[in-house]
Amino acid sequence: MTEQLKQLRDEIDKIDGEILKLVNKRAAYAQQIGIIKESDTIYRPEREAQILSRVRQDNPGPLDDTRIARLFTEIMSVCRALEKSMTVACLGPQGTFSEEAAIKRFGNAITTLPCDSIDAVFRSVESDNAGYGVVPVENSTEGAVGRTLDLLLQTSLTVCGEIQLPVHQSLMANQADLTKIDKIFSHPQSFAQCHHWLQTNLSGVSSTAYINTSSNADAARLAEQDEHAAAIASKRAADLYGLTICAENIEDDSKNTTRFLVLGTQEVEPSGKDKTSLVMSAGNYAGAIHKLLTPFAEHNVSMTRLESRPSRTSLWQYVFFVDIEGHQKDKNVSRALKELIEKTTFLKILGSYPTT
Repeated sequence: MTEQLKQLRDEIDKIDGEILKLVNKRAAYAQQIGIIKESDTIYRPEREAQILSRVRQDNPGPLDDTRIARLFTEIMSVCRALEKSMTVACLGPQGTFSEEAAIKRFGNAITTLPCDSIDAVFRSVESDNAGYGVVPVENSTEGAVGRTLDLLLQTSLTVCGEIQLPVHQSLMANQADLTKIDKIFSHPQSFAQCHHWLQTNLSGVSSTAYINTSSNADAARLAEQDEHAAAIASKRAADLYGLTICAENIEDDSKNTTRFLVLGTQEVEPSGKDKTSLVMSAGNYAGAIHKLLTPFAEHNVSMTRLESRPSRTSLWQYVFFVDIEGHQKDKNVSRALKELIEKTTFLKILGSYPTT
């Protein structure tokens, strides 16, 4: 057995050497591409989506597709960093789900810029303090993030990617004795996502002692300063702030997922599997919504999301946020959008980007 182990380990050593050479060869090619390109843009969402799709399709195992995608995301991340450093703005402080989403999309070879609000994320990208921003747009349990939708309506930025992040909430404190907890810090959406668990397991803590914070990580920071406080946040936040995890996966829905958008200034080319986001409005008359949606049906464009929001310009006037399958440069989508322009009082294409 000892000889067999040695042989296997020798083979692993050889493979490691081959991987090292190949990864560096890939990095060298990436550097050459950076020199040849006329543009300073180093992040190409459509190109990276195609790479990840291909490696998933070609993956023979035993590593599953999720781990393979994560591995190649990190390879692309370090190769990107050789061309140019990248700063990504997200809701802070360290340890938020927004930061986790940013790293899931861009890999660890980036600099994250923690912001104290969603507004600040938008401002950081608009002012060129960050190349990209990551903001939450909807949760599978609690629905749309209204502030993000309102800012998308106003911003000059483009949506150039999306991230689907499974969100698992943990209760954490300075100690594990739940009877000593008299207040809980967290983001309002996290309280809503964990409502049933809290009522069942911490019924002694009044809902008036639920203290809203700007982010889950900020909740962990505040709980670290109070022996009788707990926080609802990610496991990473517990590690960062030295807290004890009292209970894991306390979200009421085990499939709880938050969708994030990547904001930038570039137009994304078609990847072959894309989504287009837009916002529109129509006059206040019978059949107005039906009239807006007709071009999609006529040109075989599938609508995956429809969300209404107050327009904030007139009383009882609404705008509609829509996601459709396909890229705005696809023939059927392009034709549908051309017809839509003639039927709307307002239309803004937020961006086309690879779907996850």
